[in-house]
Amino acid sequence: MNSGDTAFVMICAAFVFLMTPGLAFFYGGLVRRKNVVNTMMACVAIMGLSVVMWALFGYSLAFGGDHAGIIGDLRWFGLNGVGMEAGPYSDTLPHLVFCMFQMMFAMITPALITGSLVGRMRFKALFLFILLWSILVYYPMAHMVWGAGGFLAAIGSVDFAGGNVVHISSGVSALVLAILLGRRRGYEHTTYRIHNIPFVVLGASLLWFGWFGFNAGSALKADGLAAHAFMTSAISAAAALLSWMVIDVIKTGKPTLVGASTGLVVGLVAITPGAGFVPIWSSFLIGMLVSPICYFGVALVKKKLKIDDALDAFGCHGIGGIWGGIATGLFGQSSINSVARWDGLVYGDIRLFAAQLAGIVITIAVAVIGTLICVAVVRLFTPLRVTTREEQLGLDISQHGENAYPSFNGLDQ
Repeated sequence: MNSGDTAFVMICAAFVFLMTPGLAFFYGGLVRRKNVVNTMMACVAIMGLSVVMWALFGYSLAFGGDHAGIIGDLRWFGLNGVGMEAGPYSDTLPHLVFCMFQMMFAMITPALITGSLVGRMRFKALFLFILLWSILVYYPMAHMVWGAGGFLAAIGSVDFAGGNVVHISSGVSALVLAILLGRRRGYEHTTYRIHNIPFVVLGASLLWFGWFGFNAGSALKADGLAAHAFMTSAISAAAALLSWMVIDVIKTGKPTLVGASTGLVVGLVAITPGAGFVPIWSSFLIGMLVSPICYFGVALVKKKLKIDDALDAFGCHGIGGIWGGIATGLFGQSSINSVARWDGLVYGDIRLFAAQLAGIVITIAVAVIGTLICVAVVRLFTPLRVTTREEQLGLDISQHGENAYPSFNGLDQ
């Protein structure tokens, strides 16, 4: 084992943990005042639920053993047999360190879904949905991409830090859930004001900070590949931030702080699957192009299809993740990371590109089917949606009996 690698990955795990509180601020700032506690509480509750589930059985299902390349087994139930010695996924890290690093991915991923359903889903229904979704969607996806014998890895599809596992799976599930829940009441006639832009910037900044651990840490070593992933992540985020500012100026005549914050996040989403596979020069293109792709994708979902993806979970993470997977198939190089069996399409080889497309399609299918099953089960125990009165009152009061701003008497309710 290597103490430098161990220290590096443990620090990166702490970075990734910080992303979920960061997401709580990012989402919390974007919603109306009467729903900010509920929106942030969704992320906080997932922080607890995901750790307990991961330690009990989640890690074992995702990484222990193999059944048909789809799911593991319960050999490491309660982390039995996961200790201080090196594990099967890294010979330089204690097994527990790899487990804790992956645990943070299992935390942030379901939290991303919550952005699509703010202001209208019962907290009890959401809690049960996330529990089931982690079992039916996240753990199988983590196994198929990163687990020993995983199906998507076997066909040559690559995902450095979670394009399929994290972003496409959560984004597509968020879209399906938003459609099933229906739109917020008065959606076409109400102006949904962003209540706290400083919260949005704080959340986006924490996400960017944590994302360096997310992507660089996925090298599982303190080495050149980690540095490469760190730099591609920084460049893609910066290029996407500037690209979104340009779109804002073209569309509205002014750059916006919310737009810049959104741009940097989608830039990080797009580079995630290829951070350790694509050359540095391509990260400029990946980031620059993801902003218009997501910007007009959001417009399509909201304006044309009339789907109430409240905080653009699908528009940013689903669409951004799909572009990132495709871009990895275009620009990936086996000389950068030999996990990629072939070079990308721009180098004249179609095999990696085809494998990436197959991985994206399979991920979408797993997310859609898994989400529908989870919703069907949840509905056996509780309605998905709050009542009209509860929605009008706000989910902070109706679901938690709390008010983020108890002294506020303004009109933005």
